[in-house]
Amino acid sequence: MTESAPAAAAPLSESDDKLWASLSHFGGILSFLAPLLIWLILKDRGPKVNVEAKESLNFQITVAIAHAANFIIGLILTAITFGLWGIVQTLIWLAIVAVTVIFCVMGGIKVNGGGSYRYPVTFRFIK
Repeated sequence: MTESAPAAAAPLSESDDKLWASLSHFGGILSFLAPLLIWLILKDRGPKVNVEAKESLNFQITVAIAHAANFIIGLILTAITFGLWGIVQTLIWLAIVAVTVIFCVMGGIKVNGGGSYRYPVTFRFIK
């Protein structure tokens, strides 16, 4: 009895490729899971999905690092300033969230319009 390899999934149509690529950016508003899942599942089926989901995922990793840094530094400075830094830390958190939403929407709109989007401040962990 011989085992055969599973059939490769069909390539995405151009419209589906663009749709999933834009959804990877829009999904980043919620968390890194949407771009991660889209990239892992569809990266081999569409060139635009591969590029855009990877870009979105790299941005989400960068955002996660920013949140972690804000949290750790905030813990230390809040203790040193007897709680006053907590106000600043909250404002920094809100700024990170606002920038994330704005950039994700900009990326989704640009990709949905047929272009490509590169986030301005992103570490490229996944090449």
